[in-house]
Amino acid sequence: MATRQNSTNGKPKSPRIQVVLPELICEQLTSLAESESRTVSNMAKVLIQEGIKKHFEIEVNSPKADKPINTDNFRNSLERQGIKRLKGAPQRIRYTKNSENQ
Repeated sequence: MATRQNSTNGKPKSPRIQVVLPELICEQLTSLAESESRTVSNMAKVLIQEGIKKHFEIEVNSPKADKPINTDNFRNSLERQGIKRLKGAPQRIRYTKNSENQ
C-alpha cells in the first residue's frame, strides 16, 4: 500500500512506494535517467506510467475484451441450419511412400 505523507504546510504529498530492484535493472534505470537528464525516481515514474498505459491499451484491444459469446444465440443459429447429407460413401485416404525416403 502506498503511504501518504504531509508536507510542512499541511498539504498531502503524493503517495510513495518502495520497490526492490535487481542490480542490473537499477543500473539500466540510472543510465536511462542520466541520458534523459532526469532523476532516477522520475525516470521510474515515467516508465511505470508508460507501462500501465500500454497494459490497458493491450487489454482493451485483446480478443478477450470483446463481448462474451452468447451461447444461446449460437446454439439456436446452429439448430436452425438444415441437415446436410453427405453424397456418397466416405473415401479412404491412401498414403503413398516417396521413393526418395526408401
